[in-house]
Amino acid sequence: MHVHDTHAFPAPHSHVFLGQAHRRNERRTWIVIAITASVMVLEIISGSLFGSMALLADGWHMSTHAAAMLITALAYLYARRHAHDARFTFGTGRVGDLAAFASAVVLAVVALLIAWESAQRLVTPQPIHFREAIAVAVFGLAVNLVCAFLLRDDHDHEHGHGHRHSHGHHGHAHHGHAHDHGHRHDEPLGPTRDNNLRAAYLHVLTDALTSVFAIAALTGGSLYGWLWLDPVIGIVGALVVAHWSWGLLRDAGAVLVDYVPAGESLPREIRHALEDDEAEITDLHVWQVGPGHHAALIAVSTPNPATPEVYKRRLEHIDELAHVTVEVNPAAA
Repeated sequence: MHVHDTHAFPAPHSHVFLGQAHRRNERRTWIVIAITASVMVLEIISGSLFGSMALLADGWHMSTHAAAMLITALAYLYARRHAHDARFTFGTGRVGDLAAFASAVVLAVVALLIAWESAQRLVTPQPIHFREAIAVAVFGLAVNLVCAFLLRDDHDHEHGHGHRHSHGHHGHAHHGHAHDHGHRHDEPLGPTRDNNLRAAYLHVLTDALTSVFAIAALTGGSLYGWLWLDPVIGIVGALVVAHWSWGLLRDAGAVLVDYVPAGESLPREIRHALEDDEAEITDLHVWQVGPGHHAALIAVSTPNPATPEVYKRRLEHIDELAHVTVEVNPAAA
């Protein structure tokens, strides 16, 4: 049985799979970079004028995080400007994951540097100006808390536009195509974790954690003379940052290589929606094409083939599916 559709070659359609809060996240990242850079310049100038090594050190430390967050901001900018570039087969939704992977590597390097410097200070204790250092750490913590608030991922309270692009194939020829560009204002697009935003957030959180640990260590050192507490807490902080880095590397890397976690429910939802006593899915590929957007390539075998649109309609309730291709193959009864 062959099902023919008059639209053998579908009209071009959009492959924009950016996160639903892409512009907001991009804007907030640039704001955080501006805040961080301003504080950095202020601390470096103040440290130079007043001879404060603590201010100088923190200023140059903030410059590394500003540079790292620049990766996030530029990735947002590039993905948005090239979102309609046909050379990106499935859009630029995963540019942010590539940037997040790079940021995770930078975080790992930061963790190593913190651990190395802490180990050196543990072996060779350095004199510390406690009052000045505590003041700088408190100021740094306040700035980083503001930045963390700006970069928080509150996508659970946002709703975006659903763009579903479905293609139907019967056998190996292009017989049926369906395009549903519905704009859904009343439903979220499912999980929309933005690894790029998460990378910037972790850089700010790393700075905040460093400030908290520094305040604790410096307070203990000033009250009880425990100079060893500062480097020991520094090593603990390095381990925490390394753990964050590994988590980001794992999650961003999984998106880049189209890895589907064992606990992912989307393939099960697709099988539950399409398979019955007659229809069987013989081939299924699901992968993420952007935050909250997944593509699926599905081959269905059945003795009573229906048009691809029939199977596509069964998947309309799965909001995570943004690009669907269905192939229907006749099977022996």
